[in-house]
Amino acid sequence: MGIIEKIKEIEAEMARTQKNKATEYHLGQLKAKIAKLRTQLLEPPKGSSGGGEGFEVTKFGHGRVALIGFPSVGKSTPLTMLTGTHSEAASYEFTTLTCIPGIIHYNDTKIQLLDLPGIIEGASEGKGRGRQVIAVAKSSDIVLMVLDASKSEGHRQILTKELEAVGLRLNKRPPQIYFKKKKTGGISFNSTLPLTHVDEKLCYQILHEYKIHNAEILFREDATVDDLIDVIERNRKYMKCVYVYNKIDVIGIDDVDRLARQPNSVVISCN
Repeated sequence: MGIIEKIKEIEAEMARTQKNKATEYHLGQLKAKIAKLRTQLLEPPKGSSGGGEGFEVTKFGHGRVALIGFPSVGKSTPLTMLTGTHSEAASYEFTTLTCIPGIIHYNDTKIQLLDLPGIIEGASEGKGRGRQVIAVAKSSDIVLMVLDASKSEGHRQILTKELEAVGLRLNKRPPQIYFKKKKTGGISFNSTLPLTHVDEKLCYQILHEYKIHNAEILFREDATVDDLIDVIERNRKYMKCVYVYNKIDVIGIDDVDRLARQPNSVVISCN
């Protein structure tokens, strides 16, 4: 059974399992198993040099911004308008097939803007060259998530889920958990406040899943199981994300007003 099949099987088991006090330990272990499998999935295949055509883009300037979005939401037009770099734009999907860089000159700074191929559902499983797209996004300083204003909510949730599956945490701060592996001494578990999501037994089970039997762990906030797994994995990237709602000319003014008032959001129409 392949890694993707194993992940789907565990996800199906989690969906079948009722969430209550009796099952929280089992669900915690399943979440740890999925996190480990996703990390394996993102490792480049053995014998490959990694990357792919158009994805080896050298960092340039004072900052790197990744344009991420579904196919045909209008990512190429802002790149052309802001940087003067021509990126093929058309009304059909998958016009951009490689990563196209451009430079924004703002005051005395140079900002590298990368137009990435449209992400589709399943990008975290490597579909649609999603693995390369996500690798470039991880090397950026900020993400511009371009969304079609007429179908923004569903797309935003799917994209956020895909990026979270590969270790990108948008507009979040790292969990306040101190974690250090040791050679001996067993597991030392402490917290500076009452915990409502994780207890000592659940923490031990998750560490056991990672074959960690000697460690020091200190919770400085009421963190969740997912936060604990993120800290153990140590491969998460916490990034700022701005949500750009394009094509606002096709929706009503009330919807434009609602989208514009959401946190970290801006509304535009390329036309």
